[in-house]
Amino acid sequence: MTPPDHVPVPSSPEPGQLPGQVIEVERRDYVDIVPANAPRRQGMRGFDPEYADIVDYIVRCTHRIWDERDIGLIYTHYTHNAVMYTPYGGVYNREDVVRDTIQRLVTFPERRGMATQVIWRGNDVDGFYTSHLVTGSGRHTQFGHFGKPTGRPFVSRTIADCMVFENMIYREWLVSDNMALLLQLGLDPDAAAMARETEMADRGETVIDIGENRRLLGQYPPESEADLSIAHTETEADTLRWMHAAYNQRMFGRLKDVYAPNVQWHGPRMKELYGPAAVLHQTLALFGSIPDAAFMPQHICSVPTGEGGEKVAIRWVMEGHHIGYGLLGVPTGCRLLVMGMTHLHIKGGKIVDEWVVYDELALRTQMKLAEITKG
Repeated sequence: MTPPDHVPVPSSPEPGQLPGQVIEVERRDYVDIVPANAPRRQGMRGFDPEYADIVDYIVRCTHRIWDERDIGLIYTHYTHNAVMYTPYGGVYNREDVVRDTIQRLVTFPERRGMATQVIWRGNDVDGFYTSHLVTGSGRHTQFGHFGKPTGRPFVSRTIADCMVFENMIYREWLVSDNMALLLQLGLDPDAAAMARETEMADRGETVIDIGENRRLLGQYPPESEADLSIAHTETEADTLRWMHAAYNQRMFGRLKDVYAPNVQWHGPRMKELYGPAAVLHQTLALFGSIPDAAFMPQHICSVPTGEGGEKVAIRWVMEGHHIGYGLLGVPTGCRLLVMGMTHLHIKGGKIVDEWVVYDELALRTQMKLAEITKG
């Protein structure tokens, strides 16, 4: 299918890229993803010589920092003014990234972060964008930001989207499924949200209700067409179209047309759901809590996969008000901003796997912060 004229499609190969040779994380053991002395599989101007391609770079440096505890590698892999965006606010310099990494490793010293997949776009001339899905597991053995140790095991998902240029990450978006972590540790989500709220309030942060989110303009219905300006391929454009139809136009019935009958959905709280009906129910649970939500994709990229079809990564936000019943319980009326990330495996024109990460604890923290702001 030929993409429409208004969807920009990159030439192939891109500058500095050797096509078809970048390694995939799926179906390979870690030692095969990051072998010693591997030849360059892709143009990597300005990158350290041990990195054979951008996937090797992301997986290897993450392992070295988090699993091998070479935290100081951050000084050669993040710019001094790197910005990290999270559902709890931003981190605006490299030294704070170092401190945050130390604190997390203090709490979970046995944690292992396993690369699940890396979806990427770019080249060594213009820079790279990567979306890295990590499955982390370990035990809660030390006192830290979740309180005294419980000794319990856990497994949870994180997605980190990074902008990288010549070996240096200069911007990052990080979303973790902290609610899954809390529930497995046997901790009280409300108490944890209150603790986070206190930290944010002490920094002077508040919840600002800006009113309407512009999903609707006055008395007009939602926009009839999706904004395709961030799409690079027809697959990406199609993804933005059905997301707009389902999530902004509320045509949730479209979901049955885009999901395979045997789709597996890997979601928050480490939920594993099967089939389009289950995906629809989970989707309605989130929109039920925020029924006026506007769904706004921020970035999309995709890669072909040896498993067949394509993998697509979408970074998105939802903005609205907690004025309905659903995932978040009794409505509070407060404004909520959901920062989320989605990975899709599309095969034969249908979604066969979906990974979704958003932080329900962050939403409950916003609800607590709104209470304080009103008070």
